[in-house]
Amino acid sequence: MLLVDEIVKNDDGTVTGFYTVRGDEFFVKGHFPDMPVVPGVILCEMAAQSSCMLMADCVKGKITLFAGMNNVKFKTPVKPGDTVAFRCTHVRSFGAVHFIKAEGIVGGKICMSGDFSFALVDPEK
Repeated sequence: MLLVDEIVKNDDGTVTGFYTVRGDEFFVKGHFPDMPVVPGVILCEMAAQSSCMLMADCVKGKITLFAGMNNVKFKTPVKPGDTVAFRCTHVRSFGAVHFIKAEGIVGGKICMSGDFSFALVDPEK
């Protein structure tokens, strides 16, 4: 389930991932019938997929697993036709665990934000 159209590595060491909501995605249908919006958990997945570029150098041969989400907030709904830009910043690493701050922005407004952690694990374990 790829939920990123493009990821750009910025000069300041951050990355920005983009996704344009078409409206025919499985997660939009029925959520909500009279007012389709992208579910918050899907916005978190989009931010997480965008964040993976920050760990590109150390992810080779590993599987990236969500380890946690903290301080996640949803501020404005994301609707079909919207393009969300996820600005992601690497905060710190502790062994195989990486901590990322992400903000989702639509039309200049923050639609979601949160702190995410990821564990890089050996697929054989």
